[in-house]
Amino acid sequence: MTRWTPEAESPAGARARRLRSLLRAALLLAALLASTARVPAAQARESLDRFPQSTLEIHARGGTVRYRIWIADTPARSEQGLMFVRSLPADRGMLFPVDPPRAIGMWMKNTLIPLDMLFIDAAGRIVYIKHDATPGSLANITTPTPAAFSTARPIPVRAVLELAGGACAKRHIEEGDLVQHALFEQPARMPASVEAARPR
Repeated sequence: MTRWTPEAESPAGARARRLRSLLRAALLLAALLASTARVPAAQARESLDRFPQSTLEIHARGGTVRYRIWIADTPARSEQGLMFVRSLPADRGMLFPVDPPRAIGMWMKNTLIPLDMLFIDAAGRIVYIKHDATPGSLANITTPTPAAFSTARPIPVRAVLELAGGACAKRHIEEGDLVQHALFEQPARMPASVEAARPR
């Protein structure tokens, strides 16, 4: 094998070698940047195990339903929500507190499964349900403006609860039902109408 020596290289050959080295370095840098950009956002998300967890009850007309929930208690957790989650057990959900209560918009960016979104007022009353929100949709989902007041703003809410798509239909959860959780301003005992709805 012949050993290459710099002294034997012509000026034109040296320039060509430098250009090839620069080209290789540029290609290597481009490949590195491209591979970094391809790292899925899912890898950067916080584990749901680190979210605060709690339980809540929904007092529906057909009876009381209990859910174990994650609480999206920071802006970062609220932004992440249930993104990239591939399945959601029937008894699980995520609660998004809204403080102070106000009209809020939700979307389904990077969400892989359909969800039911329950918009809940400060007293724990469900004021609006978006059934089976479409995975990946960027459409703004919010409480509707009351029909009687065309110039009114959407109804303010204290929280949004996300459940697996179809959960409300299966468990007969409807607008007007009461959600019981420490986040909402509620009496220690449920109203008589709710007590009467519970199965005996």
